[in-house]
Amino acid sequence: MKCLVIIPAYNEEENIERVIENLKEHYSAYDYVVINDGSSDNTARLCRKRGYELVDLPVNLGLAGAFQTGLKYAYRRGYDYAIQFDADGQHRPEFIAPMLDKIQEGYDIVIGSRFVTKKKPHSMRMLGSNLISLATRLTTGRKVKDPTSGMRMFNKKMIAEFALNLNYGPEPDTISYLLKQGATIAEVQVEMDERIAGESYLNLSRSVMYMLRMLMSILFIQNFRKRREVNTK
Repeated sequence: MKCLVIIPAYNEEENIERVIENLKEHYSAYDYVVINDGSSDNTARLCRKRGYELVDLPVNLGLAGAFQTGLKYAYRRGYDYAIQFDADGQHRPEFIAPMLDKIQEGYDIVIGSRFVTKKKPHSMRMLGSNLISLATRLTTGRKVKDPTSGMRMFNKKMIAEFALNLNYGPEPDTISYLLKQGATIAEVQVEMDERIAGESYLNLSRSVMYMLRMLMSILFIQNFRKRREVNTK
């Protein structure tokens, strides 16, 4: 089974070599591709210099556009599975294998969750996560313990779904929407590291706006969303 590690990267020159070299040295069974999302730093130059698999977007499309680019890459090359993987070093590749084992049980999506066997800490960020979990449960009847986890694996059907449809961002509202449409989702316990270098774009105000946007989308906007059926054969 072919699995692609999709690594959207925006201004990650301080992290990208460490992430890719770790994958190449210790996890070479998985293919990877870096989606340089119009970085203004040396991310793309470093990738080209080191000969990394790279799709170099000329402008910044944001996470949704970069990840959909990665899934189009996976779709056109016939990958069976694809996983969203952070370029900042927070996601740990040793958990790809258990996620792959889980999705091969027949699930459409497997989320690398920090909270399958562990409790969420008390913080404003986790309060937002709990609210998104509650909204998802109210609208789908399913509980997702770590809805904001960016470590998500998709099967061939979902690769096509994301690659061929518009406005399919890798966000909790899309997961909620796909649950409503009958997608099967599982969570696997993972551990995540803290960012070592660089800065996250999510400051306090952006985090609050993100949570509010997700809640509005899950509770209201998703009810008016139309789905295009795709043929994966």
